[in-house]
Order: sequence, then C-alpha cells, then structure tokens
Amino acid sequence: MPALSSRQVRFLRSASHGLSPVVMIGHNGLTQAVLNEINRNLDAHELIKIKVMGDSRTARVNMLYDICEKLDAAPIHHIGRQLVIYRPAKKPKIVLPQN
Repeated sequence: MPALSSRQVRFLRSASHGLSPVVMIGHNGLTQAVLNEINRNLDAHELIKIKVMGDSRTARVNMLYDICEKLDAAPIHHIGRQLVIYRPAKKPKIVLPQN
C-alpha cells in the first residue's frame, strides 16, 4: 500500500463519517475468520469501519496496525472503539485527491 498524503487521509476520514461498522471484533480478538471478513469487505468497499470490543486502547491500536500489515491496507483513523481502514480496489471506486 503506497503511503497516503495528509490531504488524502483527511479526505478518507471525512468520507468515513457516514459509514457504519461492517465488521465487529469480539473478545476472541483478531482471528483468521475476522481477517477474512475484513478482507472481503475491503475488496467490496475499499473504506470500512471496524468496531472492536474490549477496553484496552493499546490492544485496539495494535489490532489496527496488525490488520493493516496483514491485509496491505492503510490505517485512516482510530477513535474510541472504531477503526477505519482503506485499501484501494483493483478498479478503485473512491477517487483520492492528488497530493
């Protein structure tokens, strides 16, 4: 995943406001089944929200970066128990602003 500029991250962050979480990570954590579901949703939507159950902020931040590393995605936002990630599709639906 190529690095995104701050302008592109701001654009994606604003685009994510109206989204609902499409994947929920329960108390079992980041399992292979959850990763597969996130991957399917990234293929379909490019920009997704994930809701994480659990009280540990550190664990949620680590999960965000683990997901992005394993699925070649970009972390866009982490607020509270919600994570926002982006990965362009082979035929992109979201047109990012130029740097």
